[in-house]
Amino acid sequence: MKQVVQQIRSGKTELSDVPPPTLGRGEVLVATEASLISAGTEKMLIDFANKSALGKAKERPDLVGKVVDKLQRDGLFSTMNAVYAQLEQPLPLGYSAAGRVIAVSEDMKHLYKEGDRVAVAGAGLANHAEINAIPKNLMVPVPESVSFEHASFATLTSIAMHGFRSAKPQLGDTILVMGLGLVGQLAAQIARASGAKVFAVDYDKGRIDIAKECGIKAAHSLEDGNLDDKVSSFTKGKGFDKVLICAATDSSRPIEQAATWARDRADIVLIGKTGTTLPHRDFMQKELNFVVSRSYGPGRYDSNYEQKGQDYPIGYVRWTERENLAEAIRLMETGDLKIAPLMSHTYPIEEAEEAYGVVVNKAVPQLGVVLTYGRSDSARETSKITLQPTATGTDTIGFGVIGAGAFARGVMIPKMKKMKDVSLTGIISKGGLSAQAAGKRFGFGYATSKTEDVMGDSETQAVFIATRHDSHAQLVTESLKAGKHVIVEKPLALTSEQLDTVESAARESGKVLMVGFNRRFSPFTEALTDTFSPVTGPKQVIVRVNAGFIPGDNWQHDSSIGGGRLLGEVCHFTDLAVGLVGHDVETVHTTRGAGQDNYTIVMTFTDGSTATVVYTSEGDTRFSKERIEMYGGGMVGVIDNFRKGFVIKGGKTRKVRACNWIKGLLTGGQDKGHGAELRAFVDAVKGDNPMSVTLDDFLHSSRVVLAAAESLKTGEAVKL
Repeated sequence: MKQVVQQIRSGKTELSDVPPPTLGRGEVLVATEASLISAGTEKMLIDFANKSALGKAKERPDLVGKVVDKLQRDGLFSTMNAVYAQLEQPLPLGYSAAGRVIAVSEDMKHLYKEGDRVAVAGAGLANHAEINAIPKNLMVPVPESVSFEHASFATLTSIAMHGFRSAKPQLGDTILVMGLGLVGQLAAQIARASGAKVFAVDYDKGRIDIAKECGIKAAHSLEDGNLDDKVSSFTKGKGFDKVLICAATDSSRPIEQAATWARDRADIVLIGKTGTTLPHRDFMQKELNFVVSRSYGPGRYDSNYEQKGQDYPIGYVRWTERENLAEAIRLMETGDLKIAPLMSHTYPIEEAEEAYGVVVNKAVPQLGVVLTYGRSDSARETSKITLQPTATGTDTIGFGVIGAGAFARGVMIPKMKKMKDVSLTGIISKGGLSAQAAGKRFGFGYATSKTEDVMGDSETQAVFIATRHDSHAQLVTESLKAGKHVIVEKPLALTSEQLDTVESAARESGKVLMVGFNRRFSPFTEALTDTFSPVTGPKQVIVRVNAGFIPGDNWQHDSSIGGGRLLGEVCHFTDLAVGLVGHDVETVHTTRGAGQDNYTIVMTFTDGSTATVVYTSEGDTRFSKERIEMYGGGMVGVIDNFRKGFVIKGGKTRKVRACNWIKGLLTGGQDKGHGAELRAFVDAVKGDNPMSVTLDDFLHSSRVVLAAAESLKTGEAVKL
């Protein structure tokens, strides 16, 4: 299908051929008929992409700080790979569209059916694309009397509507609308429809004329010499009750003017994007209220509402995103909202690049620029986009990748690309876009949005799975049953039942199954394992992880998707401890401290050894992330963030090196074992060498972390 994307690194806006998205739970697929280009928001993204590296850094100093942190902890090579993985990922454009439903998930069939007309919203969801996958709370029905072109304005109308509601208007209020771009025009009409007395201002005479055509009689130029007198006359000398700032400028001048024209204790709402230096004297003397409006309304940025379809109780939240969308369509249907005068240009999707040229360059006056879409069945017939011919031979393993996230793009796929006996066949992502971008960058044969395309590909002998945690067990099982060898990122499963299913499939298939416990394969780990292997007595292992804080709404915290960081990440370190000790775990006891993610896991082993994993989110992330200490047989072994390692024996210290000094300059000496892990997997698939870590080892480690999670719930030690 065709989709408009923004290349962050090059700054180019382009129309790409992308696999269409697949239908997920709680979603419908919508064939787009019209989508609206947001000249404000989308132009900001394009302007950002066109900045130099220094310009991008100045605009996002928060991201620069994260890069510096990673550079100090993980070295130059790892950091640059991560940065390039993000910069090379194209950004989908668009968030306001309308179209027809072409597929409905089972749990949505009571709400929608194929052929329904809908308006859709959401950045990264309601894209400028021929097909979009939309969750329940970001779509509303559209009656036949409202055209798709007009319905594509519903999202921007919701932004204006929520800004208006944020001002808490009352009957008879005088309302000033500053800036008559699209959102300002819509806000002025919404305020007029509510019965308010509306006064609108802008520098652009053409936009002032459009506002008057839409019924805003008091629309004036900001360059009018007697504007203060008109404001005084309009408000009877009192000043405006409410001010809606819809302008787009780096200057704080709109806020200064708003403070001048507002009455005592008035409400000023920022809907657009301006400078935010508040004139203290005016705000203090008038005791003005200032609010920054949050996009479409309650529900925005709440993943439970937007992605999972959980609604708010109407008695507590009346006007949510979805309700604002529905009200926008109703106002269009009744004629209280005039859209036709706001549509300055219409382009077919094939001419999207020309349309964006009009928006960005402003060569001609423009306001609402709409993209229209033909009813092309070809966009729905295939999920696969061929990128280039692939060459597989008897000595080459065809590798398919399921999941095209940052870890896959930044760490694992680059290492696969360098392996001469690996051929990159196909790559999958649910939305299609990330698979297409990664496929082109790394030289995959094709990109797709359906796992069946890889499962049924005879040229693909092995798959790498790097999706979100809740899908791992099912995808592993499907892959094994399809006759594929599998390497899957941790965790292998989120429940014991899932693990049992995977084990059954693995044993029946006879295929190689590896879990991405890469730290076992680090040269630092191997050095400690070799050093301590002659020790017959018990060993003690301490693993300290300074993991860092991640936002509470991150998917990893969601028990149904990520499983939480205990199952999703701590499993790395419990497995590492098991590998270092070299014996099975007998009991696991987990305690949790106050704070976000603070765990202590104590494991006892069948040979009398013990291991303790201390995992915390409370530390400074510029400090070393991981430190491992191992004791036994009169020796001490230490790994510091997989950059340094040493063994102390008989009073003498022997350093462990992961690479030569040249590579060490690039990597900071860090090697967490990803490359060796892939090498071991490919060799096992080819039959060259059996894996040193067996299926039973991976299953045992997976059961250990599940036992750790159970112990956390019961407060008791769990015996395996």
